Amino acid sequence: MTKTATVRARIEPSVKEKAEAILRKIGITPSEAISVFYHRVAADKAIPFSLQVPNAKTRAALRSAERGDGRAYRSVNELFESTLGKKWHAKRPR
Repeated sequence: MTKTATVRARIEPSVKEKAEAILRKIGITPSEAISVFYHRVAADKAIPFSLQVPNAKTRAALRSAERGDGRAYRSVNELFESTLGKKWHAKRPR
C-alpha cells in the first residue's frame, strides 16, 4: 500500500534525540517506528503498552531484573510450583 498520509507531532528535543538514538541502534527510522505503532493500535484497537506508572514495588522488581538478580525457571510448571506450591497442577483442556 502506498504511504501518502502524514503524521506530525511536537515533542521535547531531548526525548526526540534519546528515542532516535535507540531507534538507530535497533535499525529502524522514526517513520518506521511510528508506522509500527499505528499498525498495532489499528490491529489491537488499543495502545500496545500499559500507560500506568509502575508503583515502587514494581519499579524495584524491574531494576532487580535488569541487573540480572532474578531467578530462571526451566519450565512454567517449575515457576508455578515455586510460587504456588508443589500441589499446583495445570488444568488439562477438555
